[in-house]
Amino acid sequence: MRQQLYKLLQERVQQCVSSERGSNTTCEKIERKRESLKNRTAEMIKVNAKGVINEIKSEMDKIENVMYLVHFRYFIKQKKRLYLEEEIEYRKAQFYKGELIHDEELNPLQLHEENLEVPTDIMLDEGEDRLVYHYDRLKAVQYAERWWNDYNPAYKKFDVDCTNYISQCLNAGDAPMRGYPNRGNGWWMQNQNWSYSWTVANSLRWYLPNSKTGLRAREVSSPEELLLGDVICYDFEGDGRFNHTTIVTGRDADGMPLVNAHTFNSRMRYWAYEDSTAYTPNIKYKFLTIIDDKGIKSIKS
Repeated sequence: MRQQLYKLLQERVQQCVSSERGSNTTCEKIERKRESLKNRTAEMIKVNAKGVINEIKSEMDKIENVMYLVHFRYFIKQKKRLYLEEEIEYRKAQFYKGELIHDEELNPLQLHEENLEVPTDIMLDEGEDRLVYHYDRLKAVQYAERWWNDYNPAYKKFDVDCTNYISQCLNAGDAPMRGYPNRGNGWWMQNQNWSYSWTVANSLRWYLPNSKTGLRAREVSSPEELLLGDVICYDFEGDGRFNHTTIVTGRDADGMPLVNAHTFNSRMRYWAYEDSTAYTPNIKYKFLTIIDDKGIKSIKS
């Protein structure tokens, strides 16, 4: 079992860096990643992959389902610049009588996102005193790097954790919480409770550009306008409900954002997510730059 999975990973690694193709081993996701890199005048010059089996479930008829994680490390060369992109895949392999018959990457966003339906007319507390703060972008990015593939025990962990992680990054940048204990009000996590805007991607997407107090953001029209510590929201299906959130942690050689995220645990990933299992041609984005009250010079790169 382990040898077969190891061989499969080696074939995928080889596909990343080789011009040769085998019809039995070609991964569509890798092909989309290669095409995206080609369009950016970039390439994967070296790829490492390490897998860890989490669970084995036996079924009838001698079928075994194996749940495992794979940590990919992509060494990207773009023009004269080198950088490291990392990603965790959640995968399921199926064996029949000890032989591998199926393997797929799971889409973590198919899990329920706390089942919290939130109206878009968010309570904004416009009558509150204005919470003036300086958004420390460096601290936010440092936190994003520290916890991209780990979970801070000071916060609750969610199965769909992307927005919880982004909120933690924003809070690490000194963005002030407000609104406790009303879940539909403000942005906060406290006493094992939390606001919709803290944990739900669609709620944070609406909250940031509409908030008038404390943490808030301004929508910009293109990704290259974003600064380190800014936020990108993703509507993969294009149906109006946003289901993923990332934070800008770097830039590629063309000045385009590279992002960190949870759920799809990844770091320094190209912002467009064209290589994601959740990607569809209908994808829509919102680019949100965090407003800094104190006007301290923002970090560009």
